[in-house]
Amino acid sequence: MNKYQQIAYEIEQHIHEHNLAQGTKLDSLDTLTKRYNVSRSTISKALDTLEKRGAIFQQRGSGIFVRRQRREGYMSLLVTSGFSANFQDSNIRYDVLNVEKTVADEDVANNLHIEAGAPVYLVERLVYMDEEKLCKEVSYFPVQVVPYLNKEIAEQSIFHYLETAYKINISFADVYLVIDQLNEAEADMLDLPLLSPGLYMEQVVYLATGIPFDYSKVVYHYKHAKFFLQSVNN
Repeated sequence: MNKYQQIAYEIEQHIHEHNLAQGTKLDSLDTLTKRYNVSRSTISKALDTLEKRGAIFQQRGSGIFVRRQRREGYMSLLVTSGFSANFQDSNIRYDVLNVEKTVADEDVANNLHIEAGAPVYLVERLVYMDEEKLCKEVSYFPVQVVPYLNKEIAEQSIFHYLETAYKINISFADVYLVIDQLNEAEADMLDLPLLSPGLYMEQVVYLATGIPFDYSKVVYHYKHAKFFLQSVNN
């Protein structure tokens, strides 16, 4: 995790831990620069990250203020740091269905920018939020970036493990959404009738260097999954 990302994380944790209300004024740029003993540009980059994430807003000449999501239980489509980061006030549990080392087919290879047949880790999980089935997730990680995964790791936040164990700097993602009907296997997995609606998400997550390290296919339970976007006027 880069320094600015660590600072952004700590500021966001401070907001959550102290349950700061919408509009609460945060410390100034100069104060944050002194506290973290970094350059103004590093703090500015951390604040820009938080603003894009919808955690703060900045008013020139007035200061930095908390921007809070007004509804509980909604997942931000702009946060790339996983389910646990999206639902900090909820209990997230992973039922690991499969972890295996395999090879990339053409689809996986194209999305991860690797050769077909290159080694990858395949992880299949059923994700619960507060003991309700949220989604079925199938993810692929190239071995050249992620040397090792197992069931114990997959039972927790994989992104957190990669950031701490391999010092991977997760930066951005491409997200694709389609609404379709569940097939029999998906319906059985999510305890829904056949042909129920499902929100299908494909996501490619990139390192700060621009290298893709995670290609995921996720199908969400239409009764339990809720999403939001926070926008700014540029």
